[in-house]
Amino acid sequence: MASKKYDAVVVGGGHNGLVCAFYLARAGLSVRVCERRHIVGGAAVTEEFYPGFRNSVASYTVSLLNPVVISEMNLAGRGLKIVPRPISNFLPTLNGGYLKIGGDLEQTQAEIRKFSRDDADRLPAYYARLEAVADLLREIAVKTPPNPGGGIPAALRAATQLWPVVRGGAALHQDVLDLFTKSARSFLDAWFDSDPVKAVFGFDAVVGNYASPDTPGSAYVLLHHVFGEVNGVKGAWGHAIGGMGAITEAMRDACVELGVEITTDTPVQSVTVTAGQATGVALENGDEITADRVVSNVNPKLLYEKLTPADALEPEFRRRMEGWRCASGTLRMNVALSELPNFNCLPGASVGDHHQSGIIIAPTLDYMDRAFSEAKLHGWSSQPIVEMLIPSTLDDTLAPEGMHVASLFCQQFSPDLSDGRSWVDHRETVADLVIDTVTEYAPNFKKSVLGRMVLTPQDLEDKFGLIGGDIMHGAMTLDQMWAARPALGYGDYRGALKKLYHCGAGAHPGGGVTGLPGRNAAREILRDTGRPLG
Repeated sequence: MASKKYDAVVVGGGHNGLVCAFYLARAGLSVRVCERRHIVGGAAVTEEFYPGFRNSVASYTVSLLNPVVISEMNLAGRGLKIVPRPISNFLPTLNGGYLKIGGDLEQTQAEIRKFSRDDADRLPAYYARLEAVADLLREIAVKTPPNPGGGIPAALRAATQLWPVVRGGAALHQDVLDLFTKSARSFLDAWFDSDPVKAVFGFDAVVGNYASPDTPGSAYVLLHHVFGEVNGVKGAWGHAIGGMGAITEAMRDACVELGVEITTDTPVQSVTVTAGQATGVALENGDEITADRVVSNVNPKLLYEKLTPADALEPEFRRRMEGWRCASGTLRMNVALSELPNFNCLPGASVGDHHQSGIIIAPTLDYMDRAFSEAKLHGWSSQPIVEMLIPSTLDDTLAPEGMHVASLFCQQFSPDLSDGRSWVDHRETVADLVIDTVTEYAPNFKKSVLGRMVLTPQDLEDKFGLIGGDIMHGAMTLDQMWAARPALGYGDYRGALKKLYHCGAGAHPGGGVTGLPGRNAAREILRDTGRPLG
């Protein structure tokens, strides 16, 4: 009996793969999703990591998820509820003070005025200018980049996408240039004087970015993290009740309702290539799946160096993929707590708005720069950058009553250790270092830790397929963005083989739980079949 042939097989059941599968199935295509792990969702999953304690074990907060995706997949109708943080961030300072960012504008200005009256006065203009560029990014993010060499149609597409920049005024032109080329420090130095103010905004520039705030181009990463929204509020961040897995569980349900076949514990060994065309995938168990199209939701480096036969690719393209930079310098910890952190600068173990925010342990841009420099030399910093979220302060489904879970997102940790060292041998050492770092600011933290789950860069690669531990599927730098993501000539979601497509974060607009690479890729796949996205 012949095995079933699908219109499309999706490699990887992360959120972008599910989004792409949904739109393809909604247009009438037969779709199979193959997920290596026992659960769909990729890095956006909720799992028990210590008895009685559940958390978003990798991706840990929501803002960038596109509202059109939420609406068209009816995620809210499938039970997804996202609650905003009461404030965005809380930053303890070196001298025992603190800075809170978020809430209304006047509240944030009052906080900043503790450090600089001039900075507080500049804040409205800073927000307005950053939001103007973020609006441009929102427009470009939902469109297919043009391919160089695509002739007049590609040139018109490029002109259309860049026209909003052209028609903007001189201030917008300068801000776009600055944000895409400058370092975060040089960009922020032009706006603010106070070290804590620059640190709280500059932190976004090193999130998932193995770089210093002094690295040229790091200002763009800052921008990338502000173009989202929560419940219609631009730039806000929030928590999905039930964790990030609640997002992908709702996506899975939307796919299944349309007839998408989703199989877990189904690792793909290779893409099947016949006469220069992708014709399906071979599984590690020896089975083969045939399909008219193969859609990759994995890192381009994984796709082209491990899953695609080397002789099926042009040598120049393979060389370019070997140079695809994957490094976000990330270590993730999930921690079970007996009580909330009691901070020196803001005493009290009862829930406060600072406990419900992103807690940033990185008091200055210099601190962040040293963390990167040390990581390059030694593999990790003696004073790591730590962002802590305590989602159980907003969601009582994650921990036993009276107890809490914390997500620790930590930078900078080199993806590759020198001198033959392995992250396996240093996992607990660096985990202790992170706990001690937080304890310097909240003395009760270490003793409150009941259990922990530690994911080094190597663990992130082994567990989630994040090459080099890169949560973005590739560095978010100008040479790896827009039409060059993953390579010039392949930015339109069509891969290096006929009938092979990219739908993951290694395609435009890049990393974060947006769903946009999946939706945009589906639009191009359907265009190739003569069907509308709908």
